Amino acid sequence: MKTQFIPTSFTIGCALIGGLFVTSCNDHLLPVVNYPAYAEASNPKILSTAANGTVLYNGGFGSSIAADRTDPNVFYLLTDRGPNAAGTAANSIIFGKADFTPQIGKFRVVGNQLVLEQTILLKNANGQLLTGLPNPSGQGSTGETALDLNGQPITPSADGLDSEGLVLASDGTFWVSDEYGPHIVHFDATGKTIERINPFGTGTGGRTLPKVLARRRPNRGMEGLTITPDGKTLVGLMQSPMYNPSSSAVSGSVVLRIVTFEIATGATKQYVYLMENASLTGCSEIAAISNTTFLALERDGDYGGNPAKPAAFKRIYKFDLAGATDISDPSNGDGGKLYSGLTVEQLKDKAGLANAGVVPVTKTLVFDLLKDISPVYPHDKAEGIALLSNNRLAIANDDDFGVVDNGQNSFATKILPATGKVDLNRVYFVTLPTPLN
Repeated sequence: MKTQFIPTSFTIGCALIGGLFVTSCNDHLLPVVNYPAYAEASNPKILSTAANGTVLYNGGFGSSIAADRTDPNVFYLLTDRGPNAAGTAANSIIFGKADFTPQIGKFRVVGNQLVLEQTILLKNANGQLLTGLPNPSGQGSTGETALDLNGQPITPSADGLDSEGLVLASDGTFWVSDEYGPHIVHFDATGKTIERINPFGTGTGGRTLPKVLARRRPNRGMEGLTITPDGKTLVGLMQSPMYNPSSSAVSGSVVLRIVTFEIATGATKQYVYLMENASLTGCSEIAAISNTTFLALERDGDYGGNPAKPAAFKRIYKFDLAGATDISDPSNGDGGKLYSGLTVEQLKDKAGLANAGVVPVTKTLVFDLLKDISPVYPHDKAEGIALLSNNRLAIANDDDFGVVDNGQNSFATKILPATGKVDLNRVYFVTLPTPLN
């Protein structure tokens, strides 16, 4: 890809959106920034080596992205739980580095490179390093048995976090959502836990999320998290239809849940977002535009430009909560609010929702990564979006630490079919065909 430098104005002192600022006012403009078409992580170090000799890179950032409100060249990127592959036994998972600590990387854009300036390791309330290991039963378990590289079982961890969504708050603290519990965890600027919130009430602070969220599909939990411009409300987006009440009962469903969490009171609301089709991996990210309008990144799991099986769907939609039905359950039942005995996931689609009197959020397409990025968007996992202005986005990919599951209980190097190169973290800087406001 040829690097194209595109001038972009960055505004501070305006509406805060998950650590980002919308250019909705004209004061306090920073100097014009020349972003490249994309910036790529430079010189990733070796994290560990699999038994078959495959190198696992110390990358893995890109599960989410947030911009620094004081420096337009600085971006914070989040890792997930660490490199992993399927084990021989059913529901077993091999961790490429069992003691890996989920972390936030502070990156600076220098030319067309992403330079790692600081690593913020995530810790529990006692200051002990977290791991990405699965949670125990009743505390967010995915049903997985964790194994180390030697095939030995690893004890589950109540502190385990499969981090996926990132918010940089105006006070410099971070909010992170995950795929296990799902949990929402508040960290201070050094990465130490301030509060952990989940459906079970086992987290620091004792506040809870709705019980129904515990029925998230394993490893398809709260993939995206953002904050409203007024700084008062966190908004999370579930990646896929939840197994509510079971996997078979929701087969073919395109119903995803949006959850709002009022930070001061802990009050929650829920809304329905409809995926475009049931074959998709789901929604990977959410970013706030206003207190009611947001962006959602919806995608498949294939590589762009793959001659054998090219990606067909990686799109960003604008959606609006205004007019949508709050599907919260006042009784906070395990299955959430029921409609003629059915969960909202069992309603499955727009027609089913309409018959039950449920109005989903409205959505419109604003950017297609496979059509609007030239010559090709080569990655499989677009997982982070940051709103830079009303017509500019930063889009991050999860590089999976440079490895993939080789299908033989180990790892293989993650090669992008379109380029023949190892997948590395990139941030793409794109212009929307139509401004958001």
